[in-house]
Amino acid sequence: MHVVTKNSPKAWLLATRPKTLAAGSVPVLVASSLAAHFGHFKLVPALLCLVFALLAQIASNFSNDYFDYKKGTDDENRLGPARAVASGWIDPKNMLYGTLVVIALACAFGLGLIYFGGWLMILVGAVCVVSLVAYTAGPWPLAYHGLGDVFVLIFFGFVAVVFTFYLQAQSFPVLAFVAGAVVGLGAVNILFINNFRDRETDKKSNKRTTIVLFGKGFGKWGYFFNGILACLLCLFFIRESIWAVLLPFLYLIPHIMTWKKMVSIDHGKELNVLIGQTSRNLLILGLLLSIGLLL
Repeated sequence: MHVVTKNSPKAWLLATRPKTLAAGSVPVLVASSLAAHFGHFKLVPALLCLVFALLAQIASNFSNDYFDYKKGTDDENRLGPARAVASGWIDPKNMLYGTLVVIALACAFGLGLIYFGGWLMILVGAVCVVSLVAYTAGPWPLAYHGLGDVFVLIFFGFVAVVFTFYLQAQSFPVLAFVAGAVVGLGAVNILFINNFRDRETDKKSNKRTTIVLFGKGFGKWGYFFNGILACLLCLFFIRESIWAVLLPFLYLIPHIMTWKKMVSIDHGKELNVLIGQTSRNLLILGLLLSIGLLL
């Protein structure tokens, strides 16, 4: 149990949910490796994308923390890791201000991408910011209507990978979209673990995740097949590098081990340990695909 002083740096650090930040960094790693494979790697836009992606994810985490608390989703029955606002670590008003500050920082770094990608990047950045807030806020929050998985696949998969590649190579090849799907499926599994754990409390609070809508089996097998499909998609890289095809299949070892634990534990707070393991697995997948592309 964390001992946290109210509004302290430790409270804010925990609110970023550091164990999940692989979802923001892995897309940039994979996209940059793909760009390097084609001889187009550029350090500055890659770093700007990394900072923007991490700040956007942290802003999303802060926003979710605040709006889930306001909607009553996070209460004394919460099974997941402690939330900063619900636990009293950070005042709701401070969390709202913190969300706005991190969004502003993300936009500030994002402005640097205009030099590399043109005015299109303003539109992309605006869509990202609006979507991350709309995930749990507004009159029709995406996460409460079965669209959380789609959100993660699109923004932590396709958008993050494809546009990081575009900013370095100035093109939109099919393989960038394939890489986006590979990473996105791995990132969706982080959400699947959360929603699998919270399926009963989400149902009571009228948060209609896909696992609430389609049942426990959907979460269990969806998690499993997301990892399988991510590896199978790497077959598309066969003409570029045999290593980019073969190495990602090593990811299935930790993936299946984590899935077996998920099935065995089934419910309760014991599933929380699998959040970090799933994030680690995503990092392993990203590293293996990146190494394969660089080889």
